[in-house]
Amino acid sequence: MKKTLLFAAWFVSQGAIVHAAPDPAPLYQQHCVACHGVDRLGGLGPALLPQNLDRLKKPEALAVITAGRSATQMQGFKDQLKPEEIQALADFIYTPPAVMPQWGEPEIRASRYEAVKPGSLPDKPSFRADPLNLFVVVEAGDHHVTILDGDKFEPIHRFPSRFALHGGPKFTPDGRYVFFASRDGWISKFDIYNLKVVAEIRAGINTRNIAVSGDGQWVMAANYLPQTLVLLKAADLSLERIIPVVNEAGKGSRVSAVYDAAPRKSFVAALKDIPELWEMSYDPKAKPVFKGYVHDYKMGEAVALPGQWTPRVTQLDAILDDFFFSQNYAYVLGAARPADGGNPTASGGQVVNLDIRRKIADLPLPGLPHLGSGISWTYQGRPVMATPNLKDGVVSVIDMKDWKIIKEIKTAGPAFFMRSHENTPYAWVDAMMGQDKDTMQLLDKNTLEIVKTLRPEPGKTAAHTEFTRDGKYALVSIWEDEGALVIYDAATLKEVKRLPMRKPVGKYNVYNKITRSEGTSH
Repeated sequence: MKKTLLFAAWFVSQGAIVHAAPDPAPLYQQHCVACHGVDRLGGLGPALLPQNLDRLKKPEALAVITAGRSATQMQGFKDQLKPEEIQALADFIYTPPAVMPQWGEPEIRASRYEAVKPGSLPDKPSFRADPLNLFVVVEAGDHHVTILDGDKFEPIHRFPSRFALHGGPKFTPDGRYVFFASRDGWISKFDIYNLKVVAEIRAGINTRNIAVSGDGQWVMAANYLPQTLVLLKAADLSLERIIPVVNEAGKGSRVSAVYDAAPRKSFVAALKDIPELWEMSYDPKAKPVFKGYVHDYKMGEAVALPGQWTPRVTQLDAILDDFFFSQNYAYVLGAARPADGGNPTASGGQVVNLDIRRKIADLPLPGLPHLGSGISWTYQGRPVMATPNLKDGVVSVIDMKDWKIIKEIKTAGPAFFMRSHENTPYAWVDAMMGQDKDTMQLLDKNTLEIVKTLRPEPGKTAAHTEFTRDGKYALVSIWEDEGALVIYDAATLKEVKRLPMRKPVGKYNVYNKITRSEGTSH
């Protein structure tokens, strides 16, 4: 009997050893660190820390790790990992690190690097090309940026960038300087005239995007981690202030995106974890801000806060993951992207009047509308905007007078980008999120019909169109490591040139960006 009990105990102990829970740390290092960073601080993918996963519940995380996530680069691991290993990873990312990373004022200031003193370089371009018809091409394949002559379609300069640039570069109003933001928080200032990186600073651990003020004086960085907005002086990237992203109830939030609203002299930011829209004026003469409801501020019923930099808060019905400005910047059109398993706060899209700080209309948009990549033009005498869709093969056209859906146009597949130009009758929309990822379709802006389908390279992802400053040529990316820029005559739709590139994820024409062309994102 005693021997039997001893054998049973031995057997149980051996079974416990055999079935011990997998160690998640080496699994993370092997499968996750390339995208999500060392210590889970984020990189190409988001930071995987409990405070960053507020909207993603653990059962949903298990599903994402298992099967991947649509409309993202997150692949599924069901064929590489055992169920218990996936469970261990899910538990791991919801466990706080032993030491929570900090990135506040001391860390930001200590990170700043100034290669060149402001005003010390020549004020004329060092190359023979139209400085306003240049393209800034972000090559993600080997983390480089190419400066491309938009007349000759020849590279002028190529230089290494920070890892995983995100959110699109932003320009000063004169087009001389361009600013980049990396996913791991580095902000870089590049002098296009002199082809030099002149300053850098790390504004956060996980950064969403940046915006440059319409007067060229300020750069604002929107962070996931820490949950802050960071204001920098554009002249030298020195820190001006840190704005904690916290609501009146004390709840913090990541920032979905921040954009410049130049006619309003303000930055506008959407929050990812709180249904609020913030507008922060950079006008020194901005009117004071009064928190809460005030019957008559002239009677001293509330304390006036400084108009410059104090957020003017608009309460929303749903969280906004991204948004689009009307051409006069009086309205914001935004939408939430439901998380896997459903997001109870998601309700299509909504229109917000920035002047009265209220939602004025709902937008019954299907799927996952990508409003941040929308475009606008005049259709039958009325202003309209069109948005691609990350989930459905459809382009939604919205009347910007009554906020009604004019038409939903079927496309080859889910799209990420849509682009046009004032001087072309076509809007170019990709299908990069679906099976027909090699197609580029042309939508006639006058008839609202798909009139042409191009395949720049069969079997290879085609994405992100941008135009020369005059709209005569369209540049399309072959979104592959051994990719290319394909240049089309925008009238005849004939290919005129092809330049090899390392996964050119985006290209940005200086003139179109600084003039806020209706055919490109702002």
